[in-house]
Amino acid sequence: MPRERGQKAVATNRKARHDYLIEDEIEAGLVLTGTEVKSLREGRASLVDGYAVIDRGEAWLENVHIPEFLAGSWTNHGTRRRRKLLMHRAEIEKLAGKISGSGMTLIPLSLYFSDGNAKVKIALAKGKKEYDKRQSLKEAQDTREVARAVATLGKEW
Repeated sequence: MPRERGQKAVATNRKARHDYLIEDEIEAGLVLTGTEVKSLREGRASLVDGYAVIDRGEAWLENVHIPEFLAGSWTNHGTRRRRKLLMHRAEIEKLAGKISGSGMTLIPLSLYFSDGNAKVKIALAKGKKEYDKRQSLKEAQDTREVARAVATLGKEW
């Protein structure tokens, strides 16, 4: 069987960009069990409540929902178990320094396969206030209206 090439998206956290100001994005590998990989290959996962923590010099992904593999047996995994992230020590120390005491958090943006390996894109983010969310929505709406106006002007010419 030929080896997989390219990227295949499994899950994205679309609400993250609405709820958080994204400062930096980091790609990390995941330590998974066999049934988790099979469930991900079926395209089943949810990143909505997920977050990452740094504990004793190791990065962990918590509260990400990967449902049980339907054809699995007693070897099935826990759906919201803690999963280890594979990152270089320097990256982990850099992130630990940024999130300690600064109101920053680590959230997963997307979960995908890259050349057959499960990867997660983690973002260093700061929570938005309610008025920031409204401002972001207004800016997006304004840019859509401008694009619509330009498109209608283009049709008239």
